[in-house]
Amino acid sequence: MHNNKASKQMFVMDVLVRSCSSCVPDTVGEAARVEGMDAERMARRIAAGRIVIPVNAKRRHHHCAIGQGCSVKVNVNVGTSGTRCDYALEEKKARAALDNGADAIMDLSTGGDLVRIRKKMLALDTTVGTVPVYEAVRRAGNAADVDADLLFKVIREHCEQGVDFLTLHCGVNRQVLDALRSDPRLMGVVSRGGTFHCAMMMLRDEENPLFSEFDYLLEILAEHDVTISLGDGMRPGCLQDAGKLAKSVEYVTLGVLAKRALSRGVQRMIEGPGHMPFDQVGYNVRMIKEITDHAPLYLLGPIVTDIAPGYDHVVAAIGGAEACRNGADFLCMVSPSEHLALPDVEDIIEGTRVAKIAAHVGDIVRRHEGFKMEREVQMAEARHRLDWDSQFRLALYGDHAQKIHCRDGETDTCSMCGDLCAIKMVRELFEEKEEKRT
Repeated sequence: MHNNKASKQMFVMDVLVRSCSSCVPDTVGEAARVEGMDAERMARRIAAGRIVIPVNAKRRHHHCAIGQGCSVKVNVNVGTSGTRCDYALEEKKARAALDNGADAIMDLSTGGDLVRIRKKMLALDTTVGTVPVYEAVRRAGNAADVDADLLFKVIREHCEQGVDFLTLHCGVNRQVLDALRSDPRLMGVVSRGGTFHCAMMMLRDEENPLFSEFDYLLEILAEHDVTISLGDGMRPGCLQDAGKLAKSVEYVTLGVLAKRALSRGVQRMIEGPGHMPFDQVGYNVRMIKEITDHAPLYLLGPIVTDIAPGYDHVVAAIGGAEACRNGADFLCMVSPSEHLALPDVEDIIEGTRVAKIAAHVGDIVRRHEGFKMEREVQMAEARHRLDWDSQFRLALYGDHAQKIHCRDGETDTCSMCGDLCAIKMVRELFEEKEEKRT
């Protein structure tokens, strides 16, 4: 058990959560302007744990506010693997994600020089997250040899290097293992981090140190004002496991830990919930939000069918839009190569774009102006006028739209309708009728 009395001094520092209880820090003012939100309101929501701004004081970068009243944000995962380790490629993928609208990058590298690739990610002008247990397992050689000292050492190093948020599977504890045994799942555990912690507990016959020594973990995070993303180690890996007990046990544990984190001045997000039928998405999102007192919710997917490999980015966007409608705040990009291979640059671009579309659909429901937001109104007006330049400018990805429109040559209408364009015909009819009146 770690017992560092000196470390208790860390909590008197000016962490963002505590600052927001008495003033509006510059970081919050800048983020509020971007979101079109009153700065004092954003500060109150940060103090209450409803919004997070993951920003490590070691770095200066574009801020990303996540949570209640903010636009839905998109994270993109990149990183090397044991079989494919190309640092330049991962950097190129990260830049492609940012160029296509990503709000944050997570480095999930497991192969090669992990510090080197992380430095490349931290040099980017964006919010960066990591999963420290991956590096701990690589250093130890296997999950069984990862002890508390090594795990906390790696976590501290990531904080000191400037990482803004850490996915930490604190809710994967012995109680969750009991739930897995009592209510077995077809696919067991599919979260890599969740699996590592299960292996550590079972092979070492110990509790997960991130759970048993959670207060010590909070001291490290508070020292650097790093946001904790409470990982969904028990997310279902297929629709058949969506109703099993383990994930719900983890939800409740994460709710307790979220409250403890906030009380110690640590910003926190919640992760969840994995693969599940479409009609269960809203219920699960609302349940997580209620249990965690509406902490910002970070989702991969949800994946709402298991039989569309190669199109899982579309499947995730369907689930993600429904999740956002019910309160999810942060979507993790799913690429076309999900479940199949390490993504290439084109996979990252396609996955990011589709995730941003899902986020925008969520914003239409979440934002006070709804579908009457200016950009949506302007697009309708541009289509009525058959104003193609304005349509391409207003489109989320106008370059792609323009390429499709122009492939049959430039025309006043689209090449599908040609001179039978309904919009053009009706407009001309009304204009002709108006001329006759005058």
